[in-house]
Amino acid sequence: MSFRFIATMLACAGLCAAQQQFDLVVYGGTAGGVATAISGARHGLKTVLLEPRKHVGGMVTGGLSRTDVGRREVIGGLSLEFYYRVGERYEMRRFNNPVAWFYEPKVGEAVMRDMLREAGVTVLYDHLLQEKTGVRRDGARITEITMTNGAKFRGRMFADCTYEGDLMAQAKVSYTWGRESMAQYGESLAGVRDKTPKHQFLVNISGKDDQGNVLPEISTGPVGQPGAADKKVQAYNFRVIATNVPENRIAWPKPNGYDPKRYELMARLVQGMTKKLNRAPVFQEVTLIALIPNGKADFNNQGAFSSDYIGKNYAYPDGSYAERARIWQEHVDYQQGMYYFLATDPRIPQSLRDEVNQWGLPKDEYQDTGGWPHQLYVREARRMVGEFVVTQKDLQTERTKPDVIGMGSYNSDSHNLQRFINKDGFVENEGDMQVPVQPYQIPFRVMLPKRAEVQNLLVPVCFSATHVAYSSLRMEPQYMILGHAAGVAASLALRDNKAVQEISVPELQKVLKSEAAVFEFVKNEQIDAFGILSRKATPKGPATFNREQ
Repeated sequence: MSFRFIATMLACAGLCAAQQQFDLVVYGGTAGGVATAISGARHGLKTVLLEPRKHVGGMVTGGLSRTDVGRREVIGGLSLEFYYRVGERYEMRRFNNPVAWFYEPKVGEAVMRDMLREAGVTVLYDHLLQEKTGVRRDGARITEITMTNGAKFRGRMFADCTYEGDLMAQAKVSYTWGRESMAQYGESLAGVRDKTPKHQFLVNISGKDDQGNVLPEISTGPVGQPGAADKKVQAYNFRVIATNVPENRIAWPKPNGYDPKRYELMARLVQGMTKKLNRAPVFQEVTLIALIPNGKADFNNQGAFSSDYIGKNYAYPDGSYAERARIWQEHVDYQQGMYYFLATDPRIPQSLRDEVNQWGLPKDEYQDTGGWPHQLYVREARRMVGEFVVTQKDLQTERTKPDVIGMGSYNSDSHNLQRFINKDGFVENEGDMQVPVQPYQIPFRVMLPKRAEVQNLLVPVCFSATHVAYSSLRMEPQYMILGHAAGVAASLALRDNKAVQEISVPELQKVLKSEAAVFEFVKNEQIDAFGILSRKATPKGPATFNREQ
């Protein structure tokens, strides 16, 4: 045997190890990605889930533990199965309510890992798509993706389930980000907001210091005319999990480069609120505290100046990996500094400082990141412009769809996008949107690229919707609902050797309904009061759920 032959064989072995073949390649271990992978695998597809970081679940396990449910009656299928399984971990049946919508991140991630393992999904962590050149196509089909570690994955079907949509973008799928104008799709809620009553400054605060300089965390750029389009993005933050159990509590960390001067606006706001209320604010008035099990809480933005890092994420959606990493760390530093400021700065009333210091990061969560969540809350980044663009009317007046695969019901909910000094010299926020909707049907088309662009890609997270519509559809239960449908759709497309745009929608719907997907809103008083659900396992295949009447 010659040396050249041995060398050739070794090279082939290395190539075969680096290049793997799957029926379904799912990029992004968000909750939508987990649901897509499980669904595809349960329907017989050899499936791999590639996660760029070290955890699965995205925000569902990354701090968003107070689930944005909307109407519980519309949540079914794999999405509901996850919350049911979490409820089993807490023995919720003791309370005649087996579903847990509020839970600890470590419990949620354990449930997801179990579901992936049971389905036979290959899960690979630290697999980041090679930047700019990571996607190979043959005509209108993706054939292979390459990771930064050199691993290559060939697939018959692909799903981009990241919050950022990098696979989608590299595949040359049309996309956008920011806000459409009111005129583009005839949306009354689109563009720059004329009035932003929520999470607004309720006391007049000057935006300049004694020397006339603009205070930190205030933008000096143009605000834009009401209804106009822009490339600004609703604010991100971390949904911090905190605990008030002393033996499990880590004191609020002081970030590197901490400068209390950057929180001058917070100090002025607290002082103004104290004067207006004739008392010092309480912690709940500057950060939203939602209790979850075992002495913990999910902390979110609350009020005019809080954990949302307003106006500092505009470059994130279409940014390079390095640029995103910088923005991510800036959000860590800002938010850690805010809690440290509230806990220690003498300008904060003692009663508020004392209350803040009753809380801290939990020792038993996020142990590889010092108790800090592993996922930045990317509320919105790229949005595909696909076969069908969901707009405001699809949430309000045209709420039924022939290709329904699930339902949504949460408010049109956008966080603020910018903070500026208004014409009177006072600080003002802009962009918050909280508009109720009635339950509406989600069309299959929302996750389909244009057929001429790509025929074997599904996009359950950066789906095709305007900013207004995305602000409601972006809730994590809906990402899982879309992922469930994506996995089934992938199996049908591969079985019939068709583009995803050509599969039988009635057959897709039949399968989804057999797996407890919800297509019609039926008000259930028991669910309203208790969330009562029952689980029925089929002899073969995934669990299904039936509502008790």
